[in-house]
Amino acid sequence: MISYLFSSPLTFFLFLIALLVAIDIHEFSHAAVADFLGDPTPRLQGRLTLNPLVHIDNIGIIFLLLVGFGWGKPVEFDPYNLKNPRTDAAWISIAGPISNILLALILSLLLRLFMFLQLNLLTTIGGLIFLPIIQMNIVLGIFNIIPIHPLDGFKIVGGLLSHDQAKEWYGMQKYGIFLLLLLIIPFGGSSLLDFIIRPPINFLFKLLIPFSTGGII
Repeated sequence: MISYLFSSPLTFFLFLIALLVAIDIHEFSHAAVADFLGDPTPRLQGRLTLNPLVHIDNIGIIFLLLVGFGWGKPVEFDPYNLKNPRTDAAWISIAGPISNILLALILSLLLRLFMFLQLNLLTTIGGLIFLPIIQMNIVLGIFNIIPIHPLDGFKIVGGLLSHDQAKEWYGMQKYGIFLLLLLIIPFGGSSLLDFIIRPPINFLFKLLIPFSTGGII
């Protein structure tokens, strides 16, 4: 993505906006579900907002700009405020990726509607604005369901396990960052992470993006 800065500044700007939108809806959804389930922590910390500046994580956005995947500033929640801490934590965690995929789906349907009604101007404008947002939301949503701490997928899996299994699962939390780095480090021009997330990302690209070749960002 960062390569567009010099080759196509407009494309870089559009993808930057798409990045902020994707992070914004993702983290806001975490905060909204936590608040709905009875934990006021995100609201008290000012995270129950659609202001993207509140949700930006500097390292996460650098990764997104450089390699096409990353994360926002984690939304904190207090499990003691939740009725079913482990299960509710899973719902809070899955809310982010689901919101990304839903937004991509909505924009895809809207763009297809423009095309069906032969609204050429709206199709052109929508393609220019919507496509980067769809792509970025797909990438962010898929990346975050990987079951490695600190990604959302780790707590999602924890919510599906029995009490004893969950204790063992959460015991692996301390190894998460090392596993994530192992996945990200490229070997032979590619990485294990790319191997894992490329197929579902390309599948959703082909499914949701009209006139798309399905290639990864």
